[in-house]
Amino acid sequence: MNVENREVWQIAAGDTDRSYWELCLRWGVVLFGPGYAGVWPDCAVRLRDDGETARKIDLIRKYHEDIQTGDLVVLRLGTRYVCGVGRVEGPVEWLDDFGDIDGWDIQLVRRVRWLWKPDNGKPKEFGVHALKWGGTVQKLARSGAVFEWLLETEEQDWGVPELPPSCVPGEPVPSLTLTEIAEYLFDKGTAAGAINDLTDNMLALSQIASWYKRTKRPSESETVTYLVVPLLRALGWTPQRMAVEWRKIDVALFDHLPREDESLSAVVEVKPLGSSCLSAKSQGAGYAQEPGRDDCRRLVVTDGIRYGVYAADDDGGFAEVPTAYMNLTRLVRSYPALECQGAPEALSLLATDWRQP
Repeated sequence: MNVENREVWQIAAGDTDRSYWELCLRWGVVLFGPGYAGVWPDCAVRLRDDGETARKIDLIRKYHEDIQTGDLVVLRLGTRYVCGVGRVEGPVEWLDDFGDIDGWDIQLVRRVRWLWKPDNGKPKEFGVHALKWGGTVQKLARSGAVFEWLLETEEQDWGVPELPPSCVPGEPVPSLTLTEIAEYLFDKGTAAGAINDLTDNMLALSQIASWYKRTKRPSESETVTYLVVPLLRALGWTPQRMAVEWRKIDVALFDHLPREDESLSAVVEVKPLGSSCLSAKSQGAGYAQEPGRDDCRRLVVTDGIRYGVYAADDDGGFAEVPTAYMNLTRLVRSYPALECQGAPEALSLLATDWRQP
């Protein structure tokens, strides 16, 4: 790969618990945040007022000002994995479609033309600390195993993929009101009383979550007790049909009694508030697909506020991306960047009376 007279940057794509490198390759982007405050330099004052560190603010400045069109970026995961190599195609754009990627607001987007991608779906692995640890945005050392590999790697060109159709620079993703949620559920046949109870609970849970963010975040058991169970109760699940810590499952939901494998309807895997929830998908799928649980057609992963809901396919498997994703503090109709539905469909999938088409 030609690296003469080209600056080479390494940019992190999350971490080993919460990574989004596949998303970057799919849409032809690199992502950075926090992005809620907008682009540089207008974001600086708000970030300082909100208590963001000077180091983080300087990284945001560097991402905007130091990286130039034509520079190379090495998309890294940790300090030993390269997930992609590409050429920067333009300035920073603020795209709110990336405002909630498994809990991270990373709306600061730069378009990238990928010149190398893994050909087997797995990142290129190097030795420990082959890439610098530390800031999300750094210059790549022009020595060592990664740089030598770049020199030897053939440069290809996949072009710049199209962004999600709803991405409009500078425009926030339209949010849904609780009234719109209520209308959707009413049209689906949900009783008015149940809808009122649900929307009241959703508002209360959002307030509780905001309080937790200002204080100490809850443990996993507290997340189950004060955030997950109240929402499930509001969606119609009774204590008889909802078991906590049942056979290694955080919350098990049953279609009917008695509580046995044959009557298991959904597995709910819970992580503490603020943790990655989508990374819990494989663990939850393992529980749902154990022998004797053929009627378990739903998998839910959550941190108490964000819910990834998966409906099983014809073979009983669960796709890599959720069928629907919901954030109780950021209700939207769909998530084009994640290629899934939003809050209305998630609530429908979580309800007791859901039946697979």
